[in-house]
Amino acid sequence: MKFGRYAVLFAVAVFCLVVPLGAEAAREVKMSYNGPADAENNAVHLFAENFAKFVSEGTAGEVVVKLFPDSQLGNEEERMELLSKQGMNQPIINVASFAGVAPVFPEIYASAIPFMFNNYKAAHFFFDQSRYWNRAKEEFFKRTGAYLLEAVEEGGFLAFTNNKKEIRSPKDFEGLKFRGMDEGQVILYKSFGASGTPIPWTELYMALKTGVVDGQMNPAMYIKMGSLHEVQKYLTLANIQYSDQFLVINGEFLDSLSPEHKTAVIEAGKKANALNRQAMAEQDKKDIDFLVEKGMVAYAPTNEEMDAFRAAGQPAYVEWLKTKAGEDWLNLALECAKNANEKAK
Repeated sequence: MKFGRYAVLFAVAVFCLVVPLGAEAAREVKMSYNGPADAENNAVHLFAENFAKFVSEGTAGEVVVKLFPDSQLGNEEERMELLSKQGMNQPIINVASFAGVAPVFPEIYASAIPFMFNNYKAAHFFFDQSRYWNRAKEEFFKRTGAYLLEAVEEGGFLAFTNNKKEIRSPKDFEGLKFRGMDEGQVILYKSFGASGTPIPWTELYMALKTGVVDGQMNPAMYIKMGSLHEVQKYLTLANIQYSDQFLVINGEFLDSLSPEHKTAVIEAGKKANALNRQAMAEQDKKDIDFLVEKGMVAYAPTNEEMDAFRAAGQPAYVEWLKTKAGEDWLNLALECAKNANEKAK
């Protein structure tokens, strides 16, 4: 019995030594992003999990994506710097916010002009097949050597809220005070005749409750997360800005894969993003329904009212953006967004 046992162990040991010589070991790649490893509350993690699964399936397990949530591989700028390096022996995949992409490609801001899209379908047309997006991917690769593959949907459209009156047109903003998260938001409010004041997220609830400001803008999921429905009455679903981050992959890594594996990785991004889009649309509706159940009054502007928001709000915002993105990029983005809205009717 003892001899039989040792014979089996010897056979297993020989098998373990021999098999790798005839088979390629799995290629591991690190993937980093912001936020916790919580698919329910962090849409980027949901994307990352599905992406890793689709990569494994598409390459028969020969490419393995290891996830590093919570910016474990560095902050936005550090991760982008690592991703752009060649010969690092640490190939990286990154889901970057505007804060990560803009320092190396400020023209990405042209995709965030307020009121660009009438609905999700239009945004998807824009980020799947527009001339702006195709040019952006080409230019990003030229500057960084990395591939810009997907605009990852991560939280629905931003909406206006306030506690004074229902907002259906730009003139309804006159005299109101809003929390402006950045300079661009402050400029937008001023173009409507309102004022904008920077207030940290952690102080926003009390600022709304005490009347320091009358309103703010955020996706429904953040309004719910921050319990802002307790201190806000009116919700205007004006599709202010599309909430997204960006899948970026180290060029040296992607180009080192076989054509079949490279295609599988690119397709994995598309498949994972398709699931994110479906999940975010469903979640956004649930969150809006929740806010209405809690007493908020929701209003979705008509296409004509959206045109009025664009006419009043975009010029000043675009003028401000010219300092960050070239005018030709801005014009191209606006033209492509207009075409996308037409296709999505």
